[in-house]
Amino acid sequence: MADVTNHPSKLGTVAVHAGEPTQKAYGALATPISCTATYTFRDTEELKHHMEGAIERDEYGRYGNPTIRVAERKIAALDEAEDCALFASGMSAITSTILAIVRSGQHIILTSDCYRRTRQFVTGVLPRFGVEHTLVDPDDYTGIQAAIRPGTTRLVMAESPTNPYLRCLDISRVAGILKPHRGIKLLIDSTFASPINQQPLTLGADLVFHSCTKYLGGHNDLLGGAVSGSDALVGALREFRGILGGILDAHGAYLLIRGLKTLAIRVEKQNESALGLARWLESHPKVESVFYPGLESHPDYDIAQRTMRGFGGVITFTVKGDLDATSNFIDACNIAKIAPSLGGVETLIEQPALMSYYELTTEQRNSIGISDALVRFSVGIESSRDLQKDLSQALDRLP
Repeated sequence: MADVTNHPSKLGTVAVHAGEPTQKAYGALATPISCTATYTFRDTEELKHHMEGAIERDEYGRYGNPTIRVAERKIAALDEAEDCALFASGMSAITSTILAIVRSGQHIILTSDCYRRTRQFVTGVLPRFGVEHTLVDPDDYTGIQAAIRPGTTRLVMAESPTNPYLRCLDISRVAGILKPHRGIKLLIDSTFASPINQQPLTLGADLVFHSCTKYLGGHNDLLGGAVSGSDALVGALREFRGILGGILDAHGAYLLIRGLKTLAIRVEKQNESALGLARWLESHPKVESVFYPGLESHPDYDIAQRTMRGFGGVITFTVKGDLDATSNFIDACNIAKIAPSLGGVETLIEQPALMSYYELTTEQRNSIGISDALVRFSVGIESSRDLQKDLSQALDRLP
């Protein structure tokens, strides 16, 4: 293992070297893809040593893989965690974690603007198995405390920053609320921040989740999810993963390792570009409002200043127009591609009313805070000047 001190100023070094074996097969520099589903044993004595835990090695692909293990160690180092478990997708990671922690008759507290598929799983699937839930607004700390059911509440889940309004949770404050209640775990979805901008475990969270599909992979070419935390929690989660089977494949882990090595420089570029564009958009006459944690106008600006090192590459804003005018603006953008993801090297744009909430009417969308004129803009690593020029010409087409 490379010896790297994990300090915020050294996260770029951690991203490149952490988790990597000092010597790799055949003297390779890049981590090889261990493309095998099963592993052989030299003799029954080696098998017994493995079963007794006397030696560390692989047995079967659903339980682990050398390439996957390097990626897990690298993410754990970035999160300042003892361990990390990788999954085949972000939703596989979330659902497996919840199922590993919560049992029938127990209770989950979920902030109301978590990722919609997470919310659907908690509110639509888990009740069928006797797991209850309470939805609380992300800035309602009194509500979080009031929702706790001593002896029954097992998990508090929150996203920070959130999608799409980039609300930021005071993680330390929530951890303090939960501290007297032994047995309640705090899980933070930190996908929009990445470990470069935020490390929830250092703020009191028990587990941190990332959709590796976004910033960690960074190239829009893999699906994956990661959960980091203590050896005990992640070890139990890894055992559960072996039952449910949602492990990342070796090739996906290889792509993830490659993406992680440039994570710091990509995120730093996206932080810088997004902050500049957010300030410019806020002053534009055809933009109604801008939501970005790095702006003083954002309701959680003070929290973001205290808990984050940068504010990410996603900007959410509303233009002055209706559904069709907003669509025409998006269609007029030449650099940004219409797509439902974020965090990659390419700039992406979407109109949530037509992407995630298409099945709802305008009135229904408005009732949950999704305006027809809402735009989510995920800044890539292109020239920020080019992005601004492109946005400018598209905004000029608004009536």
